[in-house]
Amino acid sequence: MGKFSGPVLKLFFVVLFMSLSVHTSSNIEEKRETDHWFQRLHYSKQKLTRLHFYFHDIVSGPAQTTMVVVPPAKTGKPSHTSFGQVNMFDNPLTKGPEPTSELLGRAQGLYGFASHEDVSLLMAMTIVLTGGEHNGSSFTVLGRNAVIDSTREFPVVGGTGEFRLGRGFATAKTYFFNDTIAIVEYNVVVIHY
Repeated sequence: MGKFSGPVLKLFFVVLFMSLSVHTSSNIEEKRETDHWFQRLHYSKQKLTRLHFYFHDIVSGPAQTTMVVVPPAKTGKPSHTSFGQVNMFDNPLTKGPEPTSELLGRAQGLYGFASHEDVSLLMAMTIVLTGGEHNGSSFTVLGRNAVIDSTREFPVVGGTGEFRLGRGFATAKTYFFNDTIAIVEYNVVVIHY
């Protein structure tokens, strides 16, 4: 073993054993908490939570929050819908429409341009709340976003924390857009336990 013998090797195994013990203990506690939550589920009442926020999709400039991760395919003819392009985003969610308004959380996910005919996106995003009574909780929205429509509706397909087993819907309405930013107003209804 060379220089790793005696006290150094003993210390290594003690630290390794302690870290495994802590990790195993943490997993056991987590499993107990989850089992306890699940056992109470039958007696729990459903809750309905309504949320309202503004989504800021900044596609260029120094505060950019959205990046093209897959450009549209080169087909020989230009696409007026950017069909095939995929963007990844980490967008701020604010209380009001102004970018300086109170930050409520982040929308993290991706959208792909999914139509040959019109500008329609396939959106998959997780809304992560970072303040207020739902701090640390999240829910996921998945669906088609026909951005030209005045109001769009998406299903809420799950959640974490306060929104475990969450389901519901979100409506989106474009508040403002130009070449660098789209500000979208969201109203969300989540049913959870």
